[in-house]
Amino acid sequence: MTVLQTLFFLEDTPEKADIILIPGGNRLSLMEKAADLYLQGLAPYILPSGGYNKKIPDWESEWEFLKDIAIKKGVPEEAILKENKALNTFDNAILSWEVIKDKGLDVKKALFVCKAYHARRATMTYWTAFPKEVKFIICPVIDDREIRKNDWFLDKKKTEVVMSEVEKIGKYFGKHIPNWVK
Repeated sequence: MTVLQTLFFLEDTPEKADIILIPGGNRLSLMEKAADLYLQGLAPYILPSGGYNKKIPDWESEWEFLKDIAIKKGVPEEAILKENKALNTFDNAILSWEVIKDKGLDVKKALFVCKAYHARRATMTYWTAFPKEVKFIICPVIDDREIRKNDWFLDKKKTEVVMSEVEKIGKYFGKHIPNWVK
C-alpha cells in the first residue's frame, strides 16, 4: 500500500508562507487547521474558496461557512480574503488566483489546507491555475469521515472515496501534464 499512500496522501511540514489556501469544503476541520496555522504566525492571510453548497444550507457559501469558523477561532476578519463563487476544485484554484492578483499579493509560498485523501488532486488542480513558481506546502486534515493513509483500504466506503479521486485525476489532468513539464 505504500505506493498508493504516497500517491494520494501528501503532507509537508508547515513553514512560513505568504497565504493559507483552502480549496472549499463543508468540513470544520479545514478552517480549524488553517486558523491554527494563521494564529501560529505562519501566514498573514487565509483564502477559503467556495460557493453555494447544499450540504450547508444555513450559509450562502462555503466561504461564509469557513469564514465564520475562522472568526470564532480568533482570526481577524481583515485577514480572511473572499472567494465565494467556486463550485468545484478547478473553480477554487482559478478564482483564488484571481483574488490574489486583484489584491496585488506577491505569493511565492502557500500553505495548502485540504482533506488528506484529496491532497493529490487538489494540489494538481492548483498547479494548473497558479504560476509554476508558487510552492505549495501541503497541510492535510483528517475530516469526520476518518479517511487516513494507513487504513483507508480496510473499509469499503473509505476505499470508494479514495478511488474516486483516482478516477477524477485520470479524467481531469491528462491534458495539463505537458504544461507541468515545460
